[in-house]
Amino acid sequence: MSNEKKNIAVIGTVGLPACYGGFETLAEHLVGHLHEWHALTVYCSGKKYAPEVRTSHYRGARLVYLPLEANGVQSILYDTLSILHALWYADVLLVLGVAGAWVLPLVRWFTRKKIIISIDGIEWKRDKWGRMAKLYLWWAEKMAVKYAHIDISDNESIQDYTALRYGSLSRIIEYGADHTQRLPLSTELKAKYPFLRHPYAFKVCRIEPENNIHTVLEAFAQLPAYPLVLIGNWANSDYGRQLRSRYQAQPNLHLLDPIYDQAILDQMRGNAVLYVHGHSAGGTNPSLVEAMYLGLPIVAFGVSYNRTTTEGKAGYFDTATDLSAWVQSTDFATLQTLGQTMRAIAERRYTWPLIAAKYEQLVEEALADLPKVRITPAISNMGAALAEQGLGHLAHPKMFYE
Repeated sequence: MSNEKKNIAVIGTVGLPACYGGFETLAEHLVGHLHEWHALTVYCSGKKYAPEVRTSHYRGARLVYLPLEANGVQSILYDTLSILHALWYADVLLVLGVAGAWVLPLVRWFTRKKIIISIDGIEWKRDKWGRMAKLYLWWAEKMAVKYAHIDISDNESIQDYTALRYGSLSRIIEYGADHTQRLPLSTELKAKYPFLRHPYAFKVCRIEPENNIHTVLEAFAQLPAYPLVLIGNWANSDYGRQLRSRYQAQPNLHLLDPIYDQAILDQMRGNAVLYVHGHSAGGTNPSLVEAMYLGLPIVAFGVSYNRTTTEGKAGYFDTATDLSAWVQSTDFATLQTLGQTMRAIAERRYTWPLIAAKYEQLVEEALADLPKVRITPAISNMGAALAEQGLGHLAHPKMFYE
């Protein structure tokens, strides 16, 4: 490793200190582990950090604020401006997500900056996006993989996808989970939420169709003896509001608004007897590896991403009937063993020192100016059938592994 500090720009997060999602938690731990060897700059959304709470640096990293939202349609401009600003000083652009990928060809053609990009799952397949947004994200994903010096997948199934479609051998780096803590339930919390005094299943996520909230609620509505605590942003969509209206009167279903206090969330999640993971999109979901690290038994939606993350050793479901049958047929001793298995996997694979070391290795590789590893995409061998379909893969978005 060179003794000279290189400038690394971290682009695509809401900002630091982390209080939002997986990329923000990743950025927080990267700067904590890497600032001794590199000079890091993290771009932050001025819409989320009011002027009175902003700082110029955080854990050794410089913070730059832009007056835009980091998510939604504004993320295209947010990431674009971040990339353009970083060209003035950065040696390496670490780009999290593909929203600003349209500008990457210009970076490659006209500068010597090194680009490392995490494509963040297969974003264009998410149900929350409209037709035009999906088309842009599909194209941006292609630009990201093509023009990055190194592209990152957070899951082996995503690596398979980029290899098949683009002929790129992406590098697998997941997320850490050892920032979570298993805390005892406080007297105050049990007084506020009396249902926590008894065994319960738990789920926390954004209330979106691809997280299969409807399937999970339908399953537990058929299991009145099995309480479920589900935390999410119910008020943010018609989907969430309709589900809450339909199920909130069910005595065993406790549908709570978002909880951002990590200590409270850790108490509620860490003392569950079962964690239900309904995500069907993305790659390695941070909420899943966090539950694994807490030693919770997992029953997950049966897509390849979740099976890969849990090494095929969790419980799985595809329908509400599957889920309710699995819950009823799994005894407490089996749940305990399953939780121990999930913890062992997380301790081996999902810790921040390991994740940070992998990113550091990629930074050194990018700076060494090595040629990108490419392979022949298997999809190119499909011949006439694919040619006849043209863009048939867009019409059949479940072609790869889901």
